[in-house]
Amino acid sequence: MSVLVFDLDGTLVSSMGDLTATLNAVLVQAGHQAIAPESVRSMVGHGAKVLLQRGLEANGVAWSEETIAPLYAEFLTYYENHIADHTRPFPGVIEALERFRADGWRLAVCTNKIERLTMPLLDALDMTRHFDAIVGGDTFARPKPDAMPVLGAIEKASGQKQGSIMIGDSVTDIDAARAAGIPVVAVDFGYTPVPVTELGPDIVISHFDALPDAVSGLV
Repeated sequence: MSVLVFDLDGTLVSSMGDLTATLNAVLVQAGHQAIAPESVRSMVGHGAKVLLQRGLEANGVAWSEETIAPLYAEFLTYYENHIADHTRPFPGVIEALERFRADGWRLAVCTNKIERLTMPLLDALDMTRHFDAIVGGDTFARPKPDAMPVLGAIEKASGQKQGSIMIGDSVTDIDAARAAGIPVVAVDFGYTPVPVTELGPDIVISHFDALPDAVSGLV
């Protein structure tokens, strides 16, 4: 069985409001300046710790693993408590997932968000039931853009690499798909400092209504 492997933040769900609120709550509490939402958009994609590191760097603050540890713990706690205050699936996502499921596809999530945050978010949005496998940034030894979590998601979904497709919103997803040797569809409404049209995905879509035709063109 072939698998559709979806990124989470910026692909399946619009989570920028909650990520920005969490980052800024932690930064302000630590005496730093809040980051404008449009700037946070370009910082997302490599997990919560990297987001926090980039928030500190934007404030001109040097960090080490030792100094960032308590801030990271605060970030996780705050985010867990506000994980779906504003986060919602993008338009057309649920309908697309249901259609692909009905058509016999296996579905997986492959995100760099750690499992501790990924599972509660999908549960809160009643989305867990749509997926045969859910892979977080700490499920395997290496996160995206390594091929390991993409191939791991396909295997956990009881699928095969042949015919499987990645759907994401950033260079991280595109590079991970290339490393895994599968085609990739990019959405152009996600979180990336460089427009996905410049990153060489196989197909770019602007709405999930377009995904079935995109997938059909790649299989």
